[in-house]
Amino acid sequence: MKWLAAFISCMMLSAPAMAREITPAERREEPFDASLPACADPSVLHDISVNFQNKEYKFWNSNLQIVAFERVQQVAWRPWGLDYIPRRYCTGTVVVSDGYRHKINFSIREDLGFIGIGWDTEACVDGFDRHYAFAPHCKQAAP
Repeated sequence: MKWLAAFISCMMLSAPAMAREITPAERREEPFDASLPACADPSVLHDISVNFQNKEYKFWNSNLQIVAFERVQQVAWRPWGLDYIPRRYCTGTVVVSDGYRHKINFSIREDLGFIGIGWDTEACVDGFDRHYAFAPHCKQAAP
């Protein structure tokens, strides 16, 4: 009998005490507007290309750049719920100047641009994650 009481008390203590109220990010004191560009928007793809080229040149002494994007599509929109920073997750294929195709995972994030103004992107091209920040194979850049 004591064993059963101990088991029940452990189960009750391990359960969350109270569920929290979900407040959509658009209704905060400093709200987000959740208006992010689409995955295939030219400004998003340009931002990813420029960031890729800069990183390759500055850190890896490489002249590689993204030449084209193919089959870009949305994977998730706000996957963790309404009360988090709005993010759009996308995937596709890129053609790099070395002539090979590589998978790309990227996200478009609201108000995470320079000093918190505007949207920003974070991308990972499979085969070019040399410091393994999104390992394995850019899986951590997806939701």
